[in-house]
Amino acid sequence: MTIPRSGDITVLNALVFDGWSEALTEASVRVHDGTVTELGDSVSRADHVIDARGRTLLPGLIDAHFHAYGISLHGVEYQTSPLSYLALAGARRLRRALRRGFTTVRDVAGGDIGLARAIESGLIPAPRYLYTGPALSQTGGHGDARPADRDICLHGGHMGQVVDGVDNLRVAVRDRFRHGAHAIKIMTSGGVVSPTDPIRPAQYAPEEVAAVAEEATRRGSYVAAHAYSPEAIRHSVDNGVRSIEHGNLLDAPTAALMTERGAFLVPTLAAYDAMDRRGPEVGLPGYARDKNREVLDAGRNAVELAHAAGVPVGFGTDLMGDLEDDQLTGLRLQAEASSLLACLRSATAVNARLLGRPDLGRVRIGARGDLLLLDASPFEDPAALWDPARPRTVISGGVPA
Repeated sequence: MTIPRSGDITVLNALVFDGWSEALTEASVRVHDGTVTELGDSVSRADHVIDARGRTLLPGLIDAHFHAYGISLHGVEYQTSPLSYLALAGARRLRRALRRGFTTVRDVAGGDIGLARAIESGLIPAPRYLYTGPALSQTGGHGDARPADRDICLHGGHMGQVVDGVDNLRVAVRDRFRHGAHAIKIMTSGGVVSPTDPIRPAQYAPEEVAAVAEEATRRGSYVAAHAYSPEAIRHSVDNGVRSIEHGNLLDAPTAALMTERGAFLVPTLAAYDAMDRRGPEVGLPGYARDKNREVLDAGRNAVELAHAAGVPVGFGTDLMGDLEDDQLTGLRLQAEASSLLACLRSATAVNARLLGRPDLGRVRIGARGDLLLLDASPFEDPAALWDPARPRTVISGGVPA
């Protein structure tokens, strides 16, 4: 049995957050063939009608830093497991994300055209799925999962690929677009779970980053860079990167540079909080716990600095392995670092702008019928947004999930 990807539904009498406006408006919404066609006091009725009086309707949420194949916190495991297993496990992770209200995800390190085709053809229930393919890493960089004391060959994996040199990077980027990639992911600083690199120093030479960005721009796409420190963020945006992932160690001058260059910040506060609380439970290595402490508290400050500088701030989670069930917690953490309104904008309209998808992240005529119905206004009862025990109705392309 296949699952329909577009449908017809009418939602009546809802309090509507349109993805940007601070004020909620009472309105009804008609979705026809997967697209919002009517919005206002009086709309036509589809065969499927939901009376949402007393409830709040939002655009479907967007997680701009998701990993369908992120089954573990151990790089060798997710890089070398059979792709058939990863796809089945990834389908379950995607289904759970959809049920939480995330109707679009951007998979920045992994995913492939096979999984995307299965979703598009309705074989599995899942959010709208945009993927980069394996992230690009220099030798010994964040995407190089080889421990220093193991003489093994692991230059290509399902979530990361070690590629050095301008010419090799150009070929890798072109091949990702040949396979349907939405954007390109590159590692430009060390990371928490990578075994051999410190967090702060910039990775890849300037000409390597610039070559990746040039290829992506010529294709009409962009580059997302894993980067923590000011030096790595400057190195990235100076060489054409559009989306900074994590950015926990951001400082004010670097935030100003991001604004000047038109770069986005995609914080992933959920990941560090979850690793700090649940690290021993999920087998997080000791070196990773130490590096996580270095960036944990700084993440909130980075969000504040970015907003103050006018950087467009998106929303992502980056939750690996069993930590995936903290996805909604990320909304609470980001609201605490900014405001509820800013958080809602980040997870809807701002992320849609980052993705270059004006048809997502908003409740308006012409937008996709991706909607989330909460049991209360999150402005009055914020837990309605992030408490997984609270009732919610998810509509993806006009079809209840």
